[in-house]
Amino acid sequence: MIIVNLDIMMARRKISLGELAEKVDITPANLSILKTGKAKAIRFSTLEAICKILDCQPGDILEYVDSD
Repeated sequence: MIIVNLDIMMARRKISLGELAEKVDITPANLSILKTGKAKAIRFSTLEAICKILDCQPGDILEYVDSD
């Protein structure tokens, strides 16, 4: 299972969903879907933009947890 820790990184960087959505050029609704872990996929270009804005690595946002 992939866990999305976007909310944690946003809190650490003190950035709101709306502000991040604007800077990444994604709708707040789509960013919210990603943030809540309901997204089935993410484009590398979107992940790259999020990492650039939040000054982090993809592994800071995405985490693999064995679901067994």
